[in-house]
Parts: sequence; C-alpha cells; structure tokens
Amino acid sequence: MAKIVVASDSFKGSASSLVIGSYVTQGIHSLFPDDDVDVFAVADGGEGTIEAIMSKVLGTWKTVEVRNPLGKPQQARYGLLDRGKSVVIEIAEASGLTTVPENERNIMASSTYGTGELILQALSHRPERLYIGLGGSATNDAGIGLLAAFGIRFLDTHGKELPPLPSSFLKIAELDLSHFLTLPADLEVIILSDVTNPLCGPCGASAIFGPQKGATLDEIKKLDKGLEYFAHQCEQATGKFRKDWKGAGAAGGLGFALMTFFDARMTSGIDTILDLVGFDKALQEADLVITGEGRMDNQSLQGKTPVGIANRARVYGVPAVAIVGSTAGDMASVYKEGISGVFPILDSPMSLNQAMERTPELIYKTAQGIATFFHSVSEKTLESL
Repeated sequence: MAKIVVASDSFKGSASSLVIGSYVTQGIHSLFPDDDVDVFAVADGGEGTIEAIMSKVLGTWKTVEVRNPLGKPQQARYGLLDRGKSVVIEIAEASGLTTVPENERNIMASSTYGTGELILQALSHRPERLYIGLGGSATNDAGIGLLAAFGIRFLDTHGKELPPLPSSFLKIAELDLSHFLTLPADLEVIILSDVTNPLCGPCGASAIFGPQKGATLDEIKKLDKGLEYFAHQCEQATGKFRKDWKGAGAAGGLGFALMTFFDARMTSGIDTILDLVGFDKALQEADLVITGEGRMDNQSLQGKTPVGIANRARVYGVPAVAIVGSTAGDMASVYKEGISGVFPILDSPMSLNQAMERTPELIYKTAQGIATFFHSVSEKTLESL
C-alpha cells in the first residue's frame, strides 16, 4: 500500500484541479485499491483559487451580485475562513476572462469595478486578513475600476469625471480621493500571484498578457502608454512609486493598484495556498506526488504549479511526477527543478478537441501506468534490501 498525494493544476477548458484529481484516483484504485490517495485542489492565484482553499479548509461560501468587466450584472463568490477572520477572493470570479463571451470581449472597455464591489461586500464581515487571487482577468485597467468602486474619482482638465476605463487613462488630470473608502488599519491585504511582471514596458501587463485577452497590437501600444501615464498620476496623488515593483503587472495591473492604494503584500500564490491547505503535513507521510498541468514548457519554471509542488516534495525526499496534456521544448530544465518524470496523456495523434473530450479516459490510463511503474520499482527496491 502506498500513500500518494495528487496536486495538479487544472487543464484549462477541460477539467478543474479537483476533477483531474478524481480521474487520477480512479486510475490508481482500478489497479491498487488499497493505496491511500489524498487529492489537493491547487491554484496559483488564478481561477480555482477559492475552490483550492475551501476544499481543505473549513469555511463558508458567499455569493453576491456584482458587475462583470463590461458592467453587466452577474453572480460572484468569495470564501470566509477562520470564522470570518479571513476572506478569500479571486479576480476571476468578478472580472475574469470567462465571465465575458468571446465575441463580446473588449479590453479597452473592460473594468475591475466588479472586483471592487466584491471586496467591499466581503469587508462587511470585518476580516483580519484579505487574500486576493490575481489571475485569469479580462482586464488591463490597472485597477481603475476597483478604485472607482472604492470612491476615487478621475477628473479631466475641466474637472469633469471620467469613466473608470482604460480609454480614460490619458485624459486624467487629477485623482479626487475625498471619498476614498480606506481600509481598516489592522486589515492585512495579501495578494496571491506568481506573476512578477512590472506594470509597463516590454515585460509589462499590456505586452505580455494583453494578447491573450484579445488586445490588438495597436491597443497594446495605447494601453502601455496609458498605464505609464496613469501610474504617474497615481504616484503624484499618493507619493508611492510601485509601477516597477514585482507583480505590479499582475491581472492587467491590478497588482499595482492594490500595492499603491492598499499597501497589499505580494506573495507566491502557489506557496501561500499550499500553506493554507496544510500540504506539507501530507507530504511528510507521502510515498509519491503526482502533479500536472495542461501544457508543460519553459514557462512551467516561472512559478507554475507543478514546479512549486515538486519543490515542496523535494524537501521531504518525495519523488514528484507530472501528468500533462502536452509538452513543448526540452524537458531537461523541468527535470532539474525536481520533477522526476513528465507523462503526456495522448496515446495517439488527435486534435485538441478530441483530446479534451477524452481527458477523463486519458488521465485514468496515464495514472494506471504511473502507479504500476511506481509499485514495481518500490517492490524491487524492497527485494534488494
């Protein structure tokens, strides 16, 4: 009998972290029913962050009405932990890419106002800690929408209020903070993100993340110029210079707004989440860790879930392998980071749609192969002692 810990990222568009874990568990138990399989839902601050934490930590889900990135009403959730002492929010719930139909996406007219509404409603519980997961956003507004929800007004040269949208950036002459709803002095604001990009420039929010949100090359140039100007206006109003800080470009620049106006503390999303769910305790008794993600490539080294999981497992001397939808490039660098094996699930040439349809079966079969190999090696090791 083996103790196996499963902690895979979601396969985007195909299955959530918990669902992946259930497929792996079924595959292992089909051949080794006595194995103890402990599934952790994991995330790095993006979509699924609340689910990852709430699946292991006693808490309460709350659902409220907010505005989506285009200002339409929608439902969004947050989690209450520690009897209300902690609140977990993720931007993907209110301002995520999946909240807007693909044919309606408009990055120049998309706002984080709904995330501001979500935070304000969560603060009614008077928590001591506020965790905010940044990832999966449809926005590139540097938090101007969220700041408007907190009462900040953005004025042009004539003192006229501007809409809190990226299209207003270059028209802003003044920030009116007279009605700004400041946070309680004893509230700790903790950002969960593994994005280290600055706000502006070739590695900034617009250039790196704008294309996946539908931004054209012309829009990216306009957005980057606008973010630079907006950051200058915010710096003048607050005396705080945060645009070049690591993570300022997270979630389309929302990291910048949170660090500038709320003194939020940037933390590694994957590490903070693993700490909250007691992952290390499970590792102390584990024989094998199975992690994974939809596609493994060189970006997997940049704070992604599998490497974060493998680094934790290595501390306790537990081998970690990854089940992936596909790979790209040389995996040598991935192996150097502590992942002992990478197992793509495809068993024959197929289209992406076919692979997504067969995800349950393919992961099930791959988990069977991993478990069989692990038990075989373990038995031979014991025989040699």
